[in-house]
This record gives sequence, C-alpha cells and structure tokens, in this order.
Amino acid sequence: MIGPSDNGQVDPAHRDAKAGMLEKLGGLGFLGEEERAVLASYLDYRRLAEGEVLWEEKQPARYLALLLAGRLEIKKDTEFPGKQVVVGVYGPGAVVGELSFFDGAPRAVTVVALEQAELATLSRERFSSLEAQHPDVAAALSRGVLLALASRLKQAYERLAAIF
Repeated sequence: MIGPSDNGQVDPAHRDAKAGMLEKLGGLGFLGEEERAVLASYLDYRRLAEGEVLWEEKQPARYLALLLAGRLEIKKDTEFPGKQVVVGVYGPGAVVGELSFFDGAPRAVTVVALEQAELATLSRERFSSLEAQHPDVAAALSRGVLLALASRLKQAYERLAAIF
C-alpha cells in the first residue's frame, strides 16, 4: 500500500501514485471529474499480484475497494468444507467490499486477483471524514455503489431465471 511516510511527509512515489490513481478513477462514471479529485485525496493505493487474496470470507471489513486495473474473482464458501463457488468476476471500474463496508458485518465473500490488479481503497474512517467534509461527494459515491448493487442484483435474477 502506498501512503504518507512515517514522518508525515508525502513522498514522490505517493504523489505519483495518487496522480495515476486519479486518472484511473475516470472509470467511475457516476462521479464527475471534481468529485473524483476530492475522493482521490481520501483513498489509498494497493497492488495485488496474480493469485493474491484481497480478503477472505468472514474477515472483518475495514474498507471497500475500487478496482482500477486487472480482474478480481469473487468466491463464496459452500456448505462443503473447502469448496467455493465463483459468484463474479469484476474488471476495472467495479466496486468491491461494499456490503460489509456499509453494514459492518464480516466479509461475505473471498476476493482473489485473477491477474495483477490495482485498487484504490477507502477505509470507514476516511469515508466518515469524506461525509463530514464533502457530503456531496460521499452521497455521489454512495449512489454509485447503490447503482452497482442494483445492477448485480438484476444480473443475479437473470441467472437464476435462466436455471429454471
């Protein structure tokens, strides 16, 4: 993860990563350019190697992630020990971890990078600050997350109907 140095100064690598992240946030069509610029200052940057686990089911949820590049596989444990089912594969522009982020419950799924991935993460603490300092941006982000959830739910209905 890239963030400020221990002495509180922002190093050039952090500044460059933030600039690159802002450019990649363009995939979040539900946010305007100014909103993305504000949001970027609240985000951290993270890279995952192929096969790296972002989080496992039942872990505490401390942040949500915006996928900037790469693909993530979303897996759910089944009733059979050690067996999982793939419930989604997400690409750039996807928001992951939003359910547990907002309801405070443990992670509902395991997330694994299918290839090298770049993410912007937003902690609960920083989201609270965003709400207090830029409520319009926090509301726009929340609306975008709701739109993503609605789309996923519609897709799930279609898949379920196709089975029967």
